[in-house]
Amino acid sequence: MNILGLGGLLNEPACALLKNGTLASAIEQKKVSRRLEPGGVPAEAIESALALARISPQQVDCVALVRPFATGREIALHLALRARFPNSQLVLVEHHAAHAASAYYASPFKEATVLTLDRIGDFRAGARWHGKGNELRLEKEMYYPDSLGDLYGRVTDLLGFHAKADEHKVQWLSTAGDPHAFCHLFTEILGNQDWPRIDRSFFDSDRVSQGGFSSKFYHRLKLEDGAPIPEALAPSLAAGLQKAIESTVLRMTGGAKHVCLAGGLAFNALLVHALEQSTNVFVQPASSNTGTAIGAVLHAWHSIYQQSQRASLNDMCLGPSYSAQETKQVLENCKLRFRYLLTTEELIDNAVACIDNEKIIAWMQGRMEFGPRALGNRSILASPLNAYSTENLNIYIKHREPFRKFAASVPAELVNEYFEVGPNARYLATVGRVHEKHRKTFEGAILGKDLVRVHTVSAEDNPLYHRLLHAAGKTTGLPVLYNTSFNLFGDPLVCTPRDAVRSFYSSGIDALFVGNFLVEK
Repeated sequence: MNILGLGGLLNEPACALLKNGTLASAIEQKKVSRRLEPGGVPAEAIESALALARISPQQVDCVALVRPFATGREIALHLALRARFPNSQLVLVEHHAAHAASAYYASPFKEATVLTLDRIGDFRAGARWHGKGNELRLEKEMYYPDSLGDLYGRVTDLLGFHAKADEHKVQWLSTAGDPHAFCHLFTEILGNQDWPRIDRSFFDSDRVSQGGFSSKFYHRLKLEDGAPIPEALAPSLAAGLQKAIESTVLRMTGGAKHVCLAGGLAFNALLVHALEQSTNVFVQPASSNTGTAIGAVLHAWHSIYQQSQRASLNDMCLGPSYSAQETKQVLENCKLRFRYLLTTEELIDNAVACIDNEKIIAWMQGRMEFGPRALGNRSILASPLNAYSTENLNIYIKHREPFRKFAASVPAELVNEYFEVGPNARYLATVGRVHEKHRKTFEGAILGKDLVRVHTVSAEDNPLYHRLLHAAGKTTGLPVLYNTSFNLFGDPLVCTPRDAVRSFYSSGIDALFVGNFLVEK
């Protein structure tokens, strides 16, 4: 049975394909097309997903379509899908139901509480579900304007960032602030109850900028109404918001032993870390609207077709890969000088030599990751032992604020030597604590006092990257590399060799490894 899932059609279109109970592919449209065309059918992503699964449109048995999609285009969309997949059954999946399915059915839990939290996916801003066996039962809902995501977006705007895009910046900024200074204020806004109810008196509906906060809010900050937020105050405002959100979500779990989390708010790694301290948590790694495509196929598989076999997310590398011939053609068309490294050992040796020589490398191998995080197949890498390269990584390559730190990739079997971290580090979905004796080594990546974004890499998930980490450890004694996503200027992760070449020559990266090809500047 082949099930195609389509999600995020209004703003983050993506598709996923479940083939006989195995997740064969999952791809975001913007990565393969390098443009965003919301509202319609993500044609390039679908074509790529089918090719990876080695099936034709005629072999698709079910198309699971996640609401919402463009109003007024329902009939046209249904007809287009029937024409493209003539032998398929069409299944419609509600937005938060898709979020819930994407988290629970991909989790290791046979029973769990599931929280789906976003801004305003389908006028719902959150829901709590109970998952048991093959079933998901809705327990409680939260409708806009009682939205944790909306409040986070308002503070993002207040601090001079872009709402619906830069919330992650507020998260990392919070690690530099005092969480106690404004936690009580944001707790009052959220309502100090088991289920949030936003106090709207802190907002002014006539104010469209700076988050739309009211004079009451500014008075509590001891600022003039509408005054810009002083730079020195911003980290503590972010920290207070973060702390209040964490406490609120913990109450929303109802003290559950096992919790699954999805929706845009699940991208908040600090929130995940806070939950890990008191409960067993599984986070959908691609938790935003793109991840509803995975939720759609899992919902259809389990709820519509009543299948009990679980589909694993494995390494989340569910996108396309490229052959040596395809890569060679791109490099030759670009008239580039390159070397072809004949063996994996030669590939690893050259990559380690570059890193040891204080170079920053781009590493493009195998299938592209699904979701925004680089898990070792579309990564920019540098050694933590080289302060020069790690400084350049943020300032001259990624062009990011200094409070946004890169992740540390480490072999899973060695992680306890350096960090204390939860299981969601497998997908870079949480943060860990660096052991005191290694704080000096990782000071370039430390958030706040001792937090570090940790990525644990197993030989099963990513054998090549795992081998590279061990090889780096043999030459330096430190089997850890700083890892940040291979993309620039807000673009999605690179997908093709041509994307990789373009980003390589638009940045200060020193060497590019695409498969077994090496390009140096």
